[in-house]
Amino acid sequence: MTQIAVIRIAGKSGLKKGIKDTFKMIKLYKKYSCVIIPNTKPFLGMIQKIQNYATWGEIDEPTLQLLLKKRGKIIGKKPLTDEYIKLKANTSLEQFATLFYNGKKRLSDIPGLKLFFRLKPPAGGFERKGTKKPFSLGGVWGYRKEKINELIKKMI
Repeated sequence: MTQIAVIRIAGKSGLKKGIKDTFKMIKLYKKYSCVIIPNTKPFLGMIQKIQNYATWGEIDEPTLQLLLKKRGKIIGKKPLTDEYIKLKANTSLEQFATLFYNGKKRLSDIPGLKLFFRLKPPAGGFERKGTKKPFSLGGVWGYRKEKINELIKKMI
């Protein structure tokens, strides 16, 4: 099962209640935050609801490892370390990322790990202009396929 990375592009103001609730359900609380979700029908329905305010695509394993290593946080705003994962999950960060990517583990299997990743605005800006258009028509939001990995690397 593939994993999908979803990044919130829009801020909080001017959103309808249903869209705000959907963002809360998938733990995208602030602009430029990212979550990794499984590619299942319920989650795809939520993505369709927030499609004009977020961008998403299939994340690859090296990008997932980089995201966990650089942006993974545990309770208390402390960084996620290899030692912490060994203590809580009896595996290394790389092995856990591989197991998670293949659907054998979940992020919630590590107690205290925050299930979302705070990212910076993309270095050099978004590659395209136009927050009013989907990615397929030259905008920022919408489905990016594997190009989401490039965006995540620019935002780490």
